[in-house]
Amino acid sequence: MIGQNNRNAHVADVIKATEGDTTNYDSIITDSWRRCIQEHQLNPVTAPEVYVHTSAQLRERQQRMEDILRTARFGLETLHRQIAGLGYTILLTDAQGITIDFIGDPAFETELRHAGLYLGAEWSESLAGTNGVGTCIANGKGLIVHQGDHFSANHINLTCTAVPIFDPQGQIAAVLDISALRSPEEKQSQHLALALVTHCAHQVENATLFNHFNRNWILKFSSSPEFLCVDPEYVLALDEDGLITGFNNRTALLLRHEFGLAPVKGGDLKGRAFEDVFDCTLEKLGNFARLSHPRATIKLKHSGTILFLQAIPPTVSVRGPASTSMPKMPEPLANFTKGDPAVVTVLERAAKLADAPISLLIQGETGTGKEYFARAVHDSSARSHKEFVAINCAAFPESLIESELFGYEAGAFTGAQSKGKQGLVAQANGGTLFLDEIGDMPLMLQTRLLRVLAEREIIPVGATRPIKLDVRVIAATHRNLTAMIKTGQFREDLYYRLNGFELILPALRDRSDIEWLIERLIRLRCPTAPPVLTPEAASALYRYRWPGNVRELKNVLDFALAVCSKGVVSIDDLPSSVLGISMRPMERSQTDDSPVDSEAASLRTHLARRHWNVTQVARDLNVDRTTIHRRMKRFGIVAPNQCVE
Repeated sequence: MIGQNNRNAHVADVIKATEGDTTNYDSIITDSWRRCIQEHQLNPVTAPEVYVHTSAQLRERQQRMEDILRTARFGLETLHRQIAGLGYTILLTDAQGITIDFIGDPAFETELRHAGLYLGAEWSESLAGTNGVGTCIANGKGLIVHQGDHFSANHINLTCTAVPIFDPQGQIAAVLDISALRSPEEKQSQHLALALVTHCAHQVENATLFNHFNRNWILKFSSSPEFLCVDPEYVLALDEDGLITGFNNRTALLLRHEFGLAPVKGGDLKGRAFEDVFDCTLEKLGNFARLSHPRATIKLKHSGTILFLQAIPPTVSVRGPASTSMPKMPEPLANFTKGDPAVVTVLERAAKLADAPISLLIQGETGTGKEYFARAVHDSSARSHKEFVAINCAAFPESLIESELFGYEAGAFTGAQSKGKQGLVAQANGGTLFLDEIGDMPLMLQTRLLRVLAEREIIPVGATRPIKLDVRVIAATHRNLTAMIKTGQFREDLYYRLNGFELILPALRDRSDIEWLIERLIRLRCPTAPPVLTPEAASALYRYRWPGNVRELKNVLDFALAVCSKGVVSIDDLPSSVLGISMRPMERSQTDDSPVDSEAASLRTHLARRHWNVTQVARDLNVDRTTIHRRMKRFGIVAPNQCVE
């Protein structure tokens, strides 16, 4: 509890400071006190308790901040592990000071709620007075508001350490705060807390840039090379014209000092040209993307400051960009692509035929998503409220396929169920019947299926009365049915019954939206914290020919997501099959060599320099010998006979 004497002394200090008298408090605190009295009309004695927003209001805020919440959550959990057991509660607020995420000790939940250290609590300076979050927002910089620094006498037992998280344009997007109900009296006891929160906020800013600007050049700078790749001090995003599109806060501070600009909140750096900032031409930027130059430096044009640089080229430079203009069509079909022209053409025709009274035949290589596509057609039709029944015509034993498809009456044969069984075709009545791998259906069943399609009725095994059918038939195959007709393997009359219109799905290697598809599949598997692909891993995925198409892509991603570490999928996390020689030619990018080719060349250089001594190369690169052997195998590098182990 806060003693009355402490309350009175605190109120006296606030009034004394706001009247202009000298105090022992930091100027950032006394300036805030003056704002609270003069601008916000608050009273240090009767300042209200922290306002808590309703659940509906909180959800609305969280939805607006979904991206930052997803990106920051891993940072919050990492920070919580670092300070576990020290009595801190972690708050993430939006730019208005409203708590949208928090991690606290459940044992102190009642006290934390009472103190306002909980979801939905608003810590804006105008409502709560001087506090970590609100005063951080007002000043745009990290700070410690410790015990008596608070404006309200209700809060002088708290200690709050808050740091702003800036968006890529330099505006405050959120505030990260750690607060404690009890703490040592000395304010300097919180300096380590400030360092931890500052570093976490910096990591969130960097992750936001990496996640949202992968279609831009990403430049990572550091004053030393040791942590350049994993934890760069400065990060900058450039568009294809070399103009700045995004940056972290440390970069903003560096460049504003470089140009002699006032420390304003964003808007002054975006759009500046790369060549106006650095003593380097845009054409040479690709040199910094080569893995054989991990210690390359670049000079700031005005001050001459030298920084180490690693450049990550835009992922879209590996392939031609996919069209993003999608014609209006039902959502289930629209979700099939991000604008690949060949796929869009098929989707437009499918949308027009969704309710047409004709059968559809879907052609495409194995794994192209024929069943997914057929279901999208069904979901886009007036039959979407009825069953979609998928039958793999190659999956049933020939002895059972007739009873499974058409059902049977009670006692129709030995082993039959006593009540009979409804067939799969009847289950689709009123809906859609999808016949997958129709080219593998036995000839005897082809004859029976033809009769069903012609007469629109079925007779279960052992039955005497037909069942009327109202069913839409969609068939699919990867086989050449016309060639099978010539060899007598497929009935010509059935082919024309099924082929009311033919829709051909392109192979994955021919699609221009593979980047979108990979991102979508990763997010479907990891919706809360999707891992990031390294440029080398992304390059390998984009160049692979995908003989198994989307099905193979799903398997590869499932494997990579299972073995990757720390939310990053590297090239070492991909199956060896993807890293083989069956690679498509890359479109020319701004770099002369692909990242994969550059890595192979770099490794050969290291090996030759050390006379093929793998142990010494492993020491040079600070990796294990097995890693070097694995990379040699991946790139097909064979040591000469005289190599030294």
